[in-house]
Amino acid sequence: SKMNSGNAIGKVIAVMSGKGGVGKSSVSSLLAVELARRGKKVGLMDTDITGPSIPTMFGVIDKKPEIASSGIVPVKSPKLGIEIISINLLLEQPEQPIIWRGPLLSKAIQELWEEVAWSELDILILDLPPGTGDIPLTVMQSIPLQGVVIVSSPQDLALLIVKKAINMVYQLSKPILGLVENMSFLTCPNCGQQIFLFGKPRGEEISVELGIPFLGYLPVDPEFSHHCDLGTIEGFESPYSKSLVDRLGKLI
Repeated sequence: SKMNSGNAIGKVIAVMSGKGGVGKSSVSSLLAVELARRGKKVGLMDTDITGPSIPTMFGVIDKKPEIASSGIVPVKSPKLGIEIISINLLLEQPEQPIIWRGPLLSKAIQELWEEVAWSELDILILDLPPGTGDIPLTVMQSIPLQGVVIVSSPQDLALLIVKKAINMVYQLSKPILGLVENMSFLTCPNCGQQIFLFGKPRGEEISVELGIPFLGYLPVDPEFSHHCDLGTIEGFESPYSKSLVDRLGKLI
């Protein structure tokens, strides 16, 4: 897919979830970091206009994208040079709420997509807002996606919520790359036992039932949360996100 500035983007992947609070921004960011560690040129676009968290995780909340003749130049993450764009970075006051109706939100996303001057990226990850509303619809209709990663958590109500997201993707004829189950367990720091905070993990079972690939489980990890708060997510490593990218890599 060619951008307005003539820059090529290899693959575009959207990360979505049926409802909020399952950590899809965390999954988007972990994927971006792990892919960048493997030498890929990665972009990360935060399309969650009403609740953007990605700039905080990467410690770029105070950076402003430059507006050049080629378009809006993404901010680069400090360690790995991941190119990041978020509506929040374009606001005068980051704590301003964005109180817009659907059509305006959709227009903002389309403009962002058209105006950002990415460099030659191997992969662009789009972090979608939760649910099946205006923005996911706009993204799937107007952006050439390689595929969609669905994020769920064990407490997603009786599968219904995940199924809605998956059915939306199918209705819009986009491929599903697989399901990630986040917050699956917590490992006790003292004894190493896995504690199932939100009930038994069901990601694999659900994936089989729905006929989509299962990409893996991610635990609740206090160290990860700490890195997110400090804006040092690029310093966090985990065998779980590594194996997630191993599995995803076979599909893209």
